[in-house]
Amino acid sequence: MKYATELKKSGLRIAYFSSTPQGGGVALMRHALMRFYHLLGINARWYVPKPDPVVFRITKTNHNILQGVASPSTRTSKEDIEKWETWLRYNANTYWTKDGGPLSKHHGADIIVVDDPQMPALIPIARQARPNVPIIYRSHIEMRRDLISIEGTPQEALWSYLWSFIQSANVFISHPVLSFIPANINPKVVGLLGASTDWLDGLNKELTDWDSRYYFQDIRAQRIDVKTFLYPSRKYIAQISRFDPSKGIPDVLQAYHKLRQKLEQVMDADETPQLLVCGHGSVDDPDASQIYSETMALLRDKYAAIAPDVLLLRIGPSDQVLNDILSHCHIALQLSIREGFEVKVSEALHKGKPVVATRAGGIPLQVRHGHDGFIVEPGDTAAAAEHLYQLVTDHRLHQQMSENAKKSVSDEVSTVGSAVSWLYLFTKLAKRETIDLNQQWIYHMARTECGEDILPEEFTLSSGGAVAS
Repeated sequence: MKYATELKKSGLRIAYFSSTPQGGGVALMRHALMRFYHLLGINARWYVPKPDPVVFRITKTNHNILQGVASPSTRTSKEDIEKWETWLRYNANTYWTKDGGPLSKHHGADIIVVDDPQMPALIPIARQARPNVPIIYRSHIEMRRDLISIEGTPQEALWSYLWSFIQSANVFISHPVLSFIPANINPKVVGLLGASTDWLDGLNKELTDWDSRYYFQDIRAQRIDVKTFLYPSRKYIAQISRFDPSKGIPDVLQAYHKLRQKLEQVMDADETPQLLVCGHGSVDDPDASQIYSETMALLRDKYAAIAPDVLLLRIGPSDQVLNDILSHCHIALQLSIREGFEVKVSEALHKGKPVVATRAGGIPLQVRHGHDGFIVEPGDTAAAAEHLYQLVTDHRLHQQMSENAKKSVSDEVSTVGSAVSWLYLFTKLAKRETIDLNQQWIYHMARTECGEDILPEEFTLSSGGAVAS
C-alpha cells in the first residue's frame, strides 16, 4: 500500500486513453485497473474516443504492418493518416480539452497514459494543453524491430510517423520482449511490463456447477450444429483467441489433424478429444469476420474428416463463457505465429491446464517447457501434435503438468501486480524524479524501492530474463 498511500495523499489525477472499451486485452486490463484503483481511493479515470469503423480499419492495418503480418505492399496512405488524425483531434477537442476535461489547461490530469499505436497523435495535443505533465506511452503489441530498422520498409515508414508523436512522451513501456523495442528509442526511458489479468473477474473467477452448465448451454445455443460438441462425454482441447492473422488458427487445425492421425492407432475416434477455437471480437478489430470465414472454409475444404469434432465460435461479450471453456478444457493451445504477450496462457496455467504454445512474443516467459507445458516453434505443427499426443495418452504426465501449472503463475500478471508497477511509476513521476528505466522490469524496481525484493524461490516472468527475440 506504500505507493497507493502516497498517491492518495498527493491527490494526483491520472488519465488513461485507449481506443476501445470492449473486446481486446487492453480494455480488459483497463477495466480491472479502474476497479482496483477505485477500491484503493486512487483518482484515476479511463477515456476512450467515439468509435469510427473507417478509422478502426486504418488502425488495424497499421497494427498488422507493425507486426509483420500484412502484405509487404501494404502501406498507410496520406488520406488514411488525415482521417485518423482528424478523428483524434475531434475527440480531443469535443470531449477532453474542454474545461473540466482530462486535457484541459486548468484542472486536467497530472499524469497521462496513452495506449498503443491507435492513439499516439493524442500526445502532442496533451503536451500542448498540459505542457508540464508527464506522459507515458504504453505499447501492448509486437513491433518488428528488425523490419523497422530497414530503410524503405512499410514498418520503417509507419514507425517514423508514429515516433514523431511518441518521442515527446516521458516514458515508453513495452512488453518484455526486446525485439519489440525500436532501436531509435533511448533505453533510459524504456521499462518492461507484461500484460495482466484479474483473478476475480468473469474470465477467471471460480464458477459453480450450475453456472458452468448454464454457460455451456449458452455455447450450444449460439450454433445450430453445436450438438456435435459432446463435452462432458468427450474431452476437448481449446485455443481461446481473436480470429486474427497473427493467432495461427490454420496451424491449430493442422496440428489437431495430425494429432487425430496419431490417435487413430491407439484409441477409437469417439474417445479422442474434440477441438474448440473461440474468442471475443473487438470493437476496433475489423479483421475478425474475414479470418473466421477463411477458417470455416479451410475446415470445410481441407479438413472435412475432422470437421464434426471442431467448433469455431465467435463468442459475444461474455467473459464467463470463455472462463467456462478454459476451465474445463483438457489442454490449452496458443499457436500464435506473432504475439505480443497473450495473458490467456497464464490464465490457463492458473486453472491447472497444461499449455502447448509457440515461441512467440511473451509466451515463453509464461510457460516452462516440460514442466507446465510445451513450447514449439511457430508453424511447427508436427511438434505441437506430438506434445498434444503425449498429454492425451499419458495420464501421469498430464496430471503432473496440471499440478505444476497451478503453481507457475507470477503475481506480475495479476491486476494487483500490474497496479504495483503503475503506482510506482506514478509516484516517481509525480515527484519529478529522474527514472533511469534502462529496459528493466518495472515490477522488480517497484518491489526493490519499497523493500520487498524478489525472493529466490518466487516464480517471476523474468526468471529467464526478457525475451531477446
